[in-house]
Order: sequence, then structure tokens, then C-alpha cells
Amino acid sequence: MKTPSRRLGAMRVLVTAAALVSGGGSTVFACPVCFGAEETTIIDGTRLGVFALLGITLAVQGAFLGFFLYLRNRAKQIADTDLDIEWSELQKGASRT
Repeated sequence: MKTPSRRLGAMRVLVTAAALVSGGGSTVFACPVCFGAEETTIIDGTRLGVFALLGITLAVQGAFLGFFLYLRNRAKQIADTDLDIEWSELQKGASRT
């Protein structure tokens, strides 16, 4: 008696073989881009889509970089201001004594 896992494996093989036989040749599975069309509008559209997605990705990453640089500069300004205030208070205290 076969185990259920062996039946399932045999069933998968049969279904895959049936799909390959009923599907026909390899040209059925390939689109014009994958099958070897030289320069078509599909290739141009795909290329433009890739460039658009790269542009959007770089713009978002650039925005993150700009935001973090802004936060760094703002933190430096606040630290410098706090240091100046503390220094002036120390100078006032030293001049009183």
C-alpha cells in the first residue's frame, strides 16, 4: 500500500506532465519579449517602466537622506545654541564674583 505522500508526489508528476503535454510547444509559454523579438514597443515600454521605478526609488531614498541630514544639522544648531547659552551664563557668574 502506498503512503499518502507518495500518492501526492505521483499526482504532482502526472499533473505537471499533463500540463506540459496539453500546453504544446515552447512558443506557447513565451511572450514576444522573452521569445526573442528584437526592438518592439513592448521592450521600450518595459525599459521606460524600469527607469521610472528606479527614478521613484532614488527620489524616495534621496528624500530620506535629506531629512536625516536636516535632522543632524538641526541637532547641531540646538547643541551650539545650548552651549552658547551655558557659556554666557558661566561668564555672567564669573564676572559677579
